[in-house]
Amino acid sequence: MKILLIILVAILVILGIILAVASTRPNSFRIQRTATIQAPPGAIYPFLADFHRWAEWSPWEKMDPAMTRTFGGPDSGVGATYAWKGNKNVGEGGMEITDVTEPTRVVIKLDFLKPFEAHNTAEFTLTPQGDGTTVTWVMAGPSPLMAKVMGLFMSMDAMVGKDFEAGLANLKQAAERRPAPAR
Repeated sequence: MKILLIILVAILVILGIILAVASTRPNSFRIQRTATIQAPPGAIYPFLADFHRWAEWSPWEKMDPAMTRTFGGPDSGVGATYAWKGNKNVGEGGMEITDVTEPTRVVIKLDFLKPFEAHNTAEFTLTPQGDGTTVTWVMAGPSPLMAKVMGLFMSMDAMVGKDFEAGLANLKQAAERRPAPAR
């Protein structure tokens, strides 16, 4: 009986330490990746501002070809929406374009429902650089206590960052191969 009590106390102490350390972590997160694409912003912008075009470059589209997709609002720009429901690799959620500065910026409200609930903001910034464009993809949002605890054991930046890198590489390939019509 004494050994069980010692084990229980040890578990509680370890949990207390984990929670104490997690509570010192930042209350928000920011993941950012950048790529240079040899196309003008006007040729890249339609791939980002039109959710119908995301299948051409989004890394998550390939993770579940059977994923259900629902589009709403205008075809592109502010008010365009996209909802998805897929396997464990893509989960379930929705996006809405909330702000644009054509052809250099797209801001998206991003809501994840599964595998865990989260409400974040994604932003694409397109900066002309000579004959090309620097595309910066950022996702930012709050870090509740559970996310802080998970962050002690896994790097969200590394996990999501690799998907951003793959997405930007796909976007580069799509825009350089077959540019979308400039607006």
